[in-house]
Amino acid sequence: MKAFVIDRYTEPLHAADVPEPVLGDRDVLVEVRAASINQLDEKIRLGEFKQILPYKLPLILGNDLAGVVGAVGSQVRAFAPGDEVYARPGKDRIGTFAERIAVAEADLALKPASVTMTEAAALPLVALTAWQALVERGNVQPGQKVLIHAGAGGVGSIAIQLAKHLGATVATTISGSNSGWVRELGADVTIDYRTEDFAEKLHDYDLVLDSLGGENLAKSLRVLRPGGKAIGISGPPDPAFAREIGLNPLLRLAIAGISLGIRRQARKRGVNYEFLFMRASGDQLAEISTLVDAGALRPVVGRILPFDETPEALSALAKGVPRGKVVVTRD
Repeated sequence: MKAFVIDRYTEPLHAADVPEPVLGDRDVLVEVRAASINQLDEKIRLGEFKQILPYKLPLILGNDLAGVVGAVGSQVRAFAPGDEVYARPGKDRIGTFAERIAVAEADLALKPASVTMTEAAALPLVALTAWQALVERGNVQPGQKVLIHAGAGGVGSIAIQLAKHLGATVATTISGSNSGWVRELGADVTIDYRTEDFAEKLHDYDLVLDSLGGENLAKSLRVLRPGGKAIGISGPPDPAFAREIGLNPLLRLAIAGISLGIRRQARKRGVNYEFLFMRASGDQLAEISTLVDAGALRPVVGRILPFDETPEALSALAKGVPRGKVVVTRD
C-alpha cells in the first residue's frame, strides 16, 4: 500500500510502498479517508523525540485519522466493518499517512455524526490534548479563569471552545487579525502577542495552557494565582512524564535536569508546572464526539490538500497556518 515515510531523521517525508498492516486480535483495520498534520509530526521527523520515543526507521508518520473500518480482530466487540471512526493511535503505533492502518480498539471511537471525514480528522490529537489538559489535569470549574496561548492554532482553537463549555472565563494570545474569530469560538479576553504583554494584562488565573515553551512559559507563571497551574505541551518534559513512559534512570535524571529551572520558578511563585504529552483514548474521543454532535465543539480546518500532497502539507504546517488544522484527504 502507499504511505508517506521518513528513512532517516531530518530527511524529507516521501511516498513509499509499504507492507499491509498486521491485524492483532484486539485491533481494527481502518481505511484512512483523511489525516491531519500536527506539529508533533514535524518534531518526530526532525528527531526531537528520538531519545524518549525511539521509533524504528523507516517510519510512517501521522498521528490523526478519520476513516472506515475495513476489518476487525477476533476479540474486537465495539466496532464492525463499515463503521465510520476516528482516532489518535497510540504513540508506539503511529502511521496515519497511509492508505490503511491497524489501530488498537481502545484507541478508536465512532466519529461525530455531524461532521465530515475531513473535519473529524482534524480533531483527535488536539481535542485529546485539550481534554487531558483542561478536564483531567486542570479540573476546570465554572467561574475559573483560563489562559490559552496560540488560540488560533490547532490545540488552541479547540481548547478555547472546551474551556468555555466548562464554564471558564477564557483569555488567549493571538495575532490581532484573529481577535474577532477567537471571540466567536468563546474567548472573553484577547491579547495581541505582537503589541501587548499578556503578563502585564492578566492576573490571578487558575490555569495556563502553554504550547510555545521557553520564555513564554516562564512569563505564564506570573499570571497564575497562588496554587494555580501551568500545563506545557511543548516542554520541557518533567520527571512525572519520564516515569509515566518508563524511561531508564539515566534518561529520567536528564529530563529532571531539563525541567529543573521552570519547576524551581514555579515553586518560588507558589504555583505548579506540569508537562503533558497526550495519550490515546477512545473513551475520551467518544465523549468529545458527544460534545461535537451537541454543538459545543466544532473542528477548525485551515487548509485541505489531497493525500498525494502529504509532504507539501507537512511543509505548509512548518511555515505556519493562520487558523486551525491542515488536513490531507483521500475522499
